[in-house]
Amino acid sequence: MNILWLALEGAWNVLWVGMLLGAGLPAIFAMGIRAMSYGVGADADATDHVPHPAAKAVAYLCFGIVILAVVTGIGVIVAHGLGAELVFDGLVPRFVTG
Repeated sequence: MNILWLALEGAWNVLWVGMLLGAGLPAIFAMGIRAMSYGVGADADATDHVPHPAAKAVAYLCFGIVILAVVTGIGVIVAHGLGAELVFDGLVPRFVTG
């Protein structure tokens, strides 16, 4: 019974990470694009679109989250290739060898 529980726990971890990275990051990026399209004013002219300031802040937050996730993923891959480990024990992540 313990083996079944461990298998289900591992499957759950794969599922939520897959949902987060496989569908979550593109969804956050899409929310940022949608926030940038929210404009000021009543006319629907696309030639002089001005994003709402609050929506622009939300969009930049969404884009920042996506960029941070991509840079972290690249850091993990590079660290593994160099025989190191990426550690998050402080404010700034760092590579630890050994």
